[in-house]
Amino acid sequence: MKKKITVIDDDIKLLNLLSEYLEKNGFICSLFENPIEGIKYLKNNITDLIILDVMLPEIDGFEVCKRIRQTQETPIIILTARGDVMDKIIGLELGADDYLAKPFEPRELLARINSIFRRVERNVVKEEVLEFEDIEIQINSRNAIMSGVNLELTSTEFELLTLFAKNYGKVLSRDYIMQNTKGISWQSFDRSVDVMVSRLRNKLDADNKESYIKTVHSVGYLFTAKIKKNQEDEK
Repeated sequence: MKKKITVIDDDIKLLNLLSEYLEKNGFICSLFENPIEGIKYLKNNITDLIILDVMLPEIDGFEVCKRIRQTQETPIIILTARGDVMDKIIGLELGADDYLAKPFEPRELLARINSIFRRVERNVVKEEVLEFEDIEIQINSRNAIMSGVNLELTSTEFELLTLFAKNYGKVLSRDYIMQNTKGISWQSFDRSVDVMVSRLRNKLDADNKESYIKTVHSVGYLFTAKIKKNQEDEK
């Protein structure tokens, strides 16, 4: 079944070019120049991925991203003008999964789209589960459950949580995180890793007094959730 991609951008020429290119590569595209119309469409229709420009009329892409994240976790790729670092940081903080600076090569966008879909879809029969005292991580179905409640994580946040869980008790440097999260495009010169860790930490710590992810000054981050005894024995 073909994947559905929704593109929200007020550049009509770019919309048409992306539609033509993506449809040639097997996707179904829904195009919107007006962000309000795009939001209405997403409330009533299923899409597999959203491509969202920052500079939009009426409301900007950040506000659109914020509204989308209030109701769904569909992967979002933000398009930023000039590759502005602050645009990237704000987009990640609001829940975007990736970003791409304009102008860009359509092939790079396609590579990022396919990378996200590879992360999201794992067709493995046996479920791999990582169990901690308060958190259960279902690797193949890509679910994270805390105290019986499903955590609403983006695909990037889930990838990061899995990396921490598989390396519990170890301090992970930013370089290690960048090198071991497949398919995620990090930028070493900006705060991408810090932003993603902060977003994940906020979701994990929402109802807890102590943080599950500790910052180790000048070194990196440490996942401090207590692993279940049977998991420890298997290690």
